[in-house]
Amino acid sequence: MRRLQKGRHGLAGLARLGTRAAIASMAAMAAMAAAAAMAPPAHAAPEKGALFDPVASVVMTPRCVNCHQAEAPRQKDFAVLHAQQVVRGKNGHGSAVLQCAACHQGTNTAGGKVPGAPNWHLAPLSMRWQGLDKKGVCRQMRDPARNGNRKTGEQVIEHMKTDPLVLWAWQPGASRTLPPMSHEAFVRALEQWAAAGMPCPD
Repeated sequence: MRRLQKGRHGLAGLARLGTRAAIASMAAMAAMAAAAAMAPPAHAAPEKGALFDPVASVVMTPRCVNCHQAEAPRQKDFAVLHAQQVVRGKNGHGSAVLQCAACHQGTNTAGGKVPGAPNWHLAPLSMRWQGLDKKGVCRQMRDPARNGNRKTGEQVIEHMKTDPLVLWAWQPGASRTLPPMSHEAFVRALEQWAAAGMPCPD
């Protein structure tokens, strides 16, 4: 009789252990499911606005922004006002008494210390980037009213591929800082951005 009772107690103990193990297993599975639901997809696609990031890394460097100013060009990597009190003038080519072409020739001169490219001048006032953040520059680049009347992504890309003033950024002379990527990589980034519809960051 005692053996039978011991056997019953043993079976009951095993049953309790089994129930506890089942409950623990179910709790662990529930926790794993909750964690999986909260985790982002393993291969989540980046936001389309992020496609402008590599473009911005180039166009917002001093090589570009220094000449996309309102009233006067800037110089050097820390954007000091241009020496000789140079100003925009009526058409972006300087004042009547000091035109950009007085110093800036078709190529870099004075051992690269004086930058130069054909038709050296400030960007049109409508294309001013001074004071704009990445989102503002992006919106301007895709707006025909503020990007030189370029109505398609292809036209924006063509400008960036062929304009001598744009190309100068990769041959700035002296010890001026270069853009963070090659011109070829920059064009590829522009093409990806344009193919996605020229989205801008939030």
